[in-house]
Amino acid sequence: MTKLTAQALVRASGGPRYAVALTVDALGTGLLRPFLLLYGVTVLRLSATATGIAMTAGVVVALVCMPGVGRWLDRGARSTVVAASMLIRVVGVALLLATRPGQVWLFAAAVLFLGIGNQAWPAAHAALVATVAQGRDRDAALAAGRSLRNAALGVGALLATACLAGGPTALHAMAAATGLAYLVAAALAWSVHVQAPPTKGAVPTDAPPMLTLLAANVIYVFCLSVPEIAIPVVIVTQLHASPAWSAAIFVANTVLVVTLQVPVTIAMSRFSRRTVLAFAGVVLAVSYLGFLAATSLAPGWRAPAVAAVSILCTLGEVMYAGSATALVAAETPPQLLGRALARFQLSTGFSLAVSPAVITTLAARSEATVWLTLTTTTVLAATAIATEPGRQRRPRPQPASR
Repeated sequence: MTKLTAQALVRASGGPRYAVALTVDALGTGLLRPFLLLYGVTVLRLSATATGIAMTAGVVVALVCMPGVGRWLDRGARSTVVAASMLIRVVGVALLLATRPGQVWLFAAAVLFLGIGNQAWPAAHAALVATVAQGRDRDAALAAGRSLRNAALGVGALLATACLAGGPTALHAMAAATGLAYLVAAALAWSVHVQAPPTKGAVPTDAPPMLTLLAANVIYVFCLSVPEIAIPVVIVTQLHASPAWSAAIFVANTVLVVTLQVPVTIAMSRFSRRTVLAFAGVVLAVSYLGFLAATSLAPGWRAPAVAAVSILCTLGEVMYAGSATALVAAETPPQLLGRALARFQLSTGFSLAVSPAVITTLAARSEATVWLTLTTTTVLAATAIATEPGRQRRPRPQPASR
């Protein structure tokens, strides 16, 4: 692919206003998402168990909305769906602010609306980018969106951390600021007026069901939970090292994703997306074996070794994120793009929902059980991706109206 200038990359990503909308939306999510549990416990005085169950249930039930999102996208809606995914989170924040101490069901309703917006956004965003950009420019734009979102999430989380010192009052103000951010982002996203052109003819009957890719994606997504769940669990409960190592690894993971996502995606464009996705699985599997080897070192070397191996794991995550959604967009007929992206997000959301329980259950057995299970399943997923034949794309319609 030709080298993209920053201006061309912004244009391929939906334009300046849309880039601002993504930034504001991600800042709002970064403010609230990591501290929703604390909000339930400290502001609403709910038990940690009740808060956790409500949050998990909200995310799982929110996945039910994805088929409807896919059909809406396939009717040509693009920026409208993105804006709706932000507006529905405004409703969630409003419910959160209206919840009084002890009202667990209202808190669960707020989490549900927040979850619907969080689940619908990735598919809607990918569909919008796929409408305004094509080929490898689209891949780079998707990568840039992820990099921007991770950076804004990190900044939002830092701001929220600063609010913790203010106690419940500051957390309440933080939630209100989040709702305002979502409202501003929705207005900006809607204003770009991107809509897919009408498609003519019948829906192709040879469209792939993508069952292999969806199943493999469930396994690949576990890599996203490694720095957040697997490494902290192993470092604290198995290696008995300082929790500061977990925090440092998480920060390093975020920084590397932000800085490497676009250049790695562009560098890998010389290879097919399917090849890159399969290779990402190999890199991840090797990193899992590296984590296992690190835990067998002398006590003083274990935590530093885990930190070093996490860099390799992050590289695998970057290659996976840069190729997976791009592969879905490249191998799906335009008439089915919305539903394909919705199914892909459904598999992602399902994996993110179950990964904490799976990882902690495996870790309770032994360190080896965690890493060998992840290694084996990831190798199988990568093999399935590599051996499944790709699909020849049909020509796309003319660029969308704006």
